[in-house]
Amino acid sequence: MTLRFASLGSGSRGNGLVVEAGTSRVLLDCGFTPRDCERRLARLGLAPSDLAGIVVTHEHDDHIGDALPFAERHGLRVWMTHGTWRATGNDALPARVILIDSHDEFAVGDLCVAPFPVPHDAREPVQFVFTDGDSRLGVLTDIGMPTPHVGEVLSACDALVLECNHDREMLAGGRYPGWLKQRIGGPFGHLANDAAADLLAMIDTRRLRHVVAAHLSESNNTPALARAALAGALGCAADWIGVASQESGFDWREL
Repeated sequence: MTLRFASLGSGSRGNGLVVEAGTSRVLLDCGFTPRDCERRLARLGLAPSDLAGIVVTHEHDDHIGDALPFAERHGLRVWMTHGTWRATGNDALPARVILIDSHDEFAVGDLCVAPFPVPHDAREPVQFVFTDGDSRLGVLTDIGMPTPHVGEVLSACDALVLECNHDREMLAGGRYPGWLKQRIGGPFGHLANDAAADLLAMIDTRRLRHVVAAHLSESNNTPALARAALAGALGCAADWIGVASQESGFDWREL
């Protein structure tokens, strides 16, 4: 069985990642309108009916977006934490929404999905490791700072999609107001390039076959800076590091 993954797009204007093992396929986050999500799925050769459901990291609009109406429209299940559901402001829990514990793994067909809590300014945010029993994909796209637990969870992965939101100097000298700079650069904000590199340096990376920098700020980062930071931590060529773009994400990668 092959585990593969591809991005619909990654950044502050919307996020979505498809993970597939065997005949099981989930969408991680749905930060796009239903029509845009359908278009982006089609680019990967998929229709909404090919999905088993949507796994949500947290309630910020660039991640949860139209996940609930998209799921309703196409008869899909949605998994999220209790806190994320409460933060949506909805009352009655639909049957298609499945509440998860931030420490308990669950199965979606051939995929094992393991959530883990992260420091981010949301109600109960999580990120995920996906496995088919042989290969492990770690996804970390919204986190203020690395923690020992996050490092432990992401060790010995075969692939990582890792937030490189901003370059500290670009953020400090950029046009954002002071409060927003503090929020982004704070312990519950987003991961800087050097912090992402520090995380790579603290984990077991010997099995890594893919590393993709994700959630890059369009104002406060560049692909070249993100690649250089991660390549420096891994001791590899910068062009070996992939980058997920806002408009096109990245194409299928296999494990």
